Amino acid sequence: MNEKADRLFFASDYMEGAHPAILQRLVETNLLHSAGYGLDEFSESAREKIRKACGAPEADIFFLAGGTQTNATVLGTMLRPYQGVIAASSGHICAHEAGAVEFGGHKVLELPQRQGKLVPEEVEKCIHAYREDKNHEHMVMPGMVYISQPSEYGTLYSLEELEALHRICKANEMALYLDGARLAYALACPDNDVTLPDIARLCDAFYIGGTKCGALFGEAVVFPKHNTVPHFFTMMKQHGALLAKGRINGIQFDTLFTDDLYMKIGKTAIRAADRIREALSEKGYQLAFDTPANQIFIVLSREQADALSEQIELAFWENPDEEHSILRIATSWATQQEDVDRLISLL
Repeated sequence: MNEKADRLFFASDYMEGAHPAILQRLVETNLLHSAGYGLDEFSESAREKIRKACGAPEADIFFLAGGTQTNATVLGTMLRPYQGVIAASSGHICAHEAGAVEFGGHKVLELPQRQGKLVPEEVEKCIHAYREDKNHEHMVMPGMVYISQPSEYGTLYSLEELEALHRICKANEMALYLDGARLAYALACPDNDVTLPDIARLCDAFYIGGTKCGALFGEAVVFPKHNTVPHFFTMMKQHGALLAKGRINGIQFDTLFTDDLYMKIGKTAIRAADRIREALSEKGYQLAFDTPANQIFIVLSREQADALSEQIELAFWENPDEEHSILRIATSWATQQEDVDRLISLL
């Protein structure tokens, strides 16, 4: 127990519980009676606040429990049976969701990633290649483009890139879907030029992450245009994604979108990550990717990785060659200054 207490935990950004304001609100409302399945007054209040923050007054908003469940449900309802979804090879639905999208009957059409992102020109080329192929009726039709902000490599899509993907999707009558599991950290990043209203304007669907951004659990799916997916409530039920005690999610997101908490909550993570990046640079460590958000990917020899892992919980990412490993350092809304100082001293 003591040995574990002495370890530092920088493996992920959902290792802690919830923001104190959420816990306080959950306690305050614990014995109140309310409707189930997200039809309660707390969930409706959260929806109104999210609509206002997104500049999308007609948006349909639904609360689900987790990211994989959310991606599988949204893609499973928006895609036709014969369609697949375009994603970067490093995308979460490709690498870390255990084939959930394919399990639902839709192929993930992987494209090469560039710093964790899709290149708009390559997306357009993929769509045209399908349509120009004389055998395309025997193939999986691209029906949606999936991206995440930040990407799995901690990089950010610029407003210019997002607008380009939007134009391509619109021209080809395809949906653009953004995974916002870590969206609070992107919004808090000084390098970011994409706002919530931009996302609502340019994406057909997206979700605002809570699990990694201060909530106990939960993601808020936003369809900026009303009735984009008719009967999505029913589809959630079919996918096992409809939470009976839906007010738990409603209370959490109502709190996150009170007094701009969601817009502020990621700043602690960004400040901590910036300090760590600066220390790594000073100490001569090699970074695998140039990442401005809350994830840092460091290249270590196997010996270095083993030594650090004895005292610090880091996330293994990949082996670039036989002698090195890439490990991820992730900060969060709850990262403590003293833990950052200890991490830097151990480095």
